[in-house]
Amino acid sequence: MSDQPLLRANDLRVHFPVRSGLLLRQTAAVKAVDGISLELNAGQTLGLVGESGCGKSTLGKALVRLIEPTSGTIEFEGRDISHIGQRALRPLRRDFQMIFQDPAESLDARMSVRTLIEEPYRIHKLGNRAERKKWVNELLDTVGLSAASADRYSFEFSGGQRQRIGIARALALKPKWLVCDEPVSALDVSVQSQILNLLVDLQKEFNLSYLFIAHDLSVVKHISDRVAVMYLGKIVELADSETIYRNPKHAYTKALLSAVPVANPKVKREKILLEGDVPSPIDPPAGSAFGHRISHPRYEETIGMDLGLKEISPDHWVTADPCCLEPEDWERISES
Repeated sequence: MSDQPLLRANDLRVHFPVRSGLLLRQTAAVKAVDGISLELNAGQTLGLVGESGCGKSTLGKALVRLIEPTSGTIEFEGRDISHIGQRALRPLRRDFQMIFQDPAESLDARMSVRTLIEEPYRIHKLGNRAERKKWVNELLDTVGLSAASADRYSFEFSGGQRQRIGIARALALKPKWLVCDEPVSALDVSVQSQILNLLVDLQKEFNLSYLFIAHDLSVVKHISDRVAVMYLGKIVELADSETIYRNPKHAYTKALLSAVPVANPKVKREKILLEGDVPSPIDPPAGSAFGHRISHPRYEETIGMDLGLKEISPDHWVTADPCCLEPEDWERISES
């Protein structure tokens, strides 16, 4: 990993209190993000995949400080931004923005497109009226919409066009990195590729970095340099995109990949059906969360074991979990 990444998270945790009783005392906590460390380099895309409810969106929002982290650190360009106040954070927000999953929900239907995209300029007191109008028109052209779109409202557009408006707004302040929170999952399949290609083109043009969140591994493969696989608040495998797809090591990664459709109808792929239910993030298992789910015979020995990530091959990291690795992989990683 790079010595000077654009973004670095170290042992990040986001726990939401569960309160009950007459005095609403905290009785438990939802461990949405539970000890995650990752790095993102300039111009790079890190894909973050996992089932719904594993904590992907919570992690993305915590990294841009839309949600306050419970513990751990977030460093942006070497500066710890984990707990700085909103006044100190505001100028930094120009450097990181977010594209949300559903553009119909993230765009205020009462505001014109021009007003929506101008809003970041007004908040940060940038430009006069004429300059802002020019910038909005340029942004619309950049994302493939006409300048005439500025005087209409978001509900007048299709889903793909609304997402282009959301991307234009995210680009307004010329950020260095974007959290893309499942930006194509609410769109028709025919439109998804258009938005993905747009994001790739914008990355090349502006040297953007992306944290690209998705549950569809086929989408992540198209855009990501590196892929992190997340399960129940933790990263269980991390490697470059080609390695993850060619040589996955964790049993959960293999199961996700087996569900990706194959374009060639002559190619048969055995689908791995996961047994059991996802454990509750309120009361996660004491040992291997995935091993507990599939009732693995070695689960008991993982209780109290260090299940952190280890490097199984150059720049390929996987959790040191005997329930989730092939015997030869477990033997190799346990000796390292």
